[in-house]
Amino acid sequence: MAFSGWAQPKSETRAPVITHAFAVEKGYYGYIWRIYIEADDPDENMLRIALVADGPGQGRYPTDWIYLKPQFRKHFRGYVQWNTFSSKAGYISEWTSITLKVSILDKTGNESNVAVFPFTFESGIPDPYKYKLPLPFEHGDLPRLGYVMIDLVNPGWW
Repeated sequence: MAFSGWAQPKSETRAPVITHAFAVEKGYYGYIWRIYIEADDPDENMLRIALVADGPGQGRYPTDWIYLKPQFRKHFRGYVQWNTFSSKAGYISEWTSITLKVSILDKTGNESNVAVFPFTFESGIPDPYKYKLPLPFEHGDLPRLGYVMIDLVNPGWW
């Protein structure tokens, strides 16, 4: 049996692009960590931000998703916020390191480049909230795009 037919050519879609990203690399347990991201999508159909955390002795945590508001489908410059206090751990050991990987997916399933943010839990850091934001985030009044909802576990408790 043979099939004869035609199909319209599939229009080419392009993936979103993370153009700029920034986050501090150290903070104490419970620190409110802001991860700054700027991204563009030539197809104007960005849908959600994927956030994946992993760390030595902890493994990889399930992917967390932040869905973008319609006004951020083409371009956004803002931050995601992670309140690093965890309901699953009374504390996180000093010098515990994690890595947060951030990418953006559009409505057709295209994934952006991945931005990688290392973070180490350290107490005694003088005022970790006083840092100068680099370009293009320096103006400060950026929208919060959402919250990171990953509950860390102390590596010694597995």
